[in-house]
Amino acid sequence: MNIILVGKSHGKSRVLPVNLPVALVALLLVAGLAAGCAWLGYSFARSGAAPTGNLAVAAPVVQQWQEQLESQRDELRRLSERSRQQVDALTLRLGEMQGRLLRLDALGQRFVESGIVGSEEFNFEQPPAVGGPEASLASDSFSAPELTRMIDQLDQRLADRENQLRLLDSLVSRKKREDERFVAGRPITWGWLSSRYGYRSDPFTGKRTWHDGVDLAGKEGSDIIAVAAGVVTYADERYGYGNLVEIDHGEGLVTRYGHAKTIKVKLGDVVQKGQVVALMGSTGRSTGPHVHFEVLKNGKSKNPEDYIQRASR
Repeated sequence: MNIILVGKSHGKSRVLPVNLPVALVALLLVAGLAAGCAWLGYSFARSGAAPTGNLAVAAPVVQQWQEQLESQRDELRRLSERSRQQVDALTLRLGEMQGRLLRLDALGQRFVESGIVGSEEFNFEQPPAVGGPEASLASDSFSAPELTRMIDQLDQRLADRENQLRLLDSLVSRKKREDERFVAGRPITWGWLSSRYGYRSDPFTGKRTWHDGVDLAGKEGSDIIAVAAGVVTYADERYGYGNLVEIDHGEGLVTRYGHAKTIKVKLGDVVQKGQVVALMGSTGRSTGPHVHFEVLKNGKSKNPEDYIQRASR
């Protein structure tokens, strides 16, 4: 392969012989140099325009991120407020349930003190004993919905127990009232039967007369007690009886305590079984310190010995 060089002067030319491989290498070098120049030019051009273009694109992206961040902050505030409200509500419910538990403990303690529940079986002043081996796998804490559901279930159980214990307390109280009103026992703490119910020889005339009660003799000034709970319907002097106390026990039952030295109650008083209502004396138609004891059912006298000998409930 030949390369012809033409000069400017004298119109002369020169011929240079060139190998084909050498020509190809030269062409490749020229092409590579051109490509490199082109890439450098593109890079320079790109580096000169890039900052303005990137800022134009980045501004909306940053704005979008800021809006998302603010939205997430608002959501976090809402969640925090909702959690606080839930904690406050659960705290109020727990406080209410604690008060109900205290009432149940007090009611249980009343049952223990009344003897209905054995004190050796239940101790309402201490928490119940619990225990067991520790679980091998640790579990997660309860979630708020699970805790709320557990509190709801406990609240329902407490309501059921309250209803049951109220009913039991009502039945026990009614039974206790009935036991208190049950006429039984002697109207004295010490003494003996000196005159029976029915016909007898009158201590003043010697004639056969009817005796509506029984006489229980004892020491002057000793206690006369109510044989059952009731309301005092008479507490004053009455002819033949001397100082008399009369107690209405309900259901038509009335008891009388006569010849008292001193009356310890007044009209309208509510008395309990075993309460001292008078002191033994010999007022009225009497030959010595004793109590004249009568039992009336719907206004008719009954034999007091039947009630004295009854077993107390």
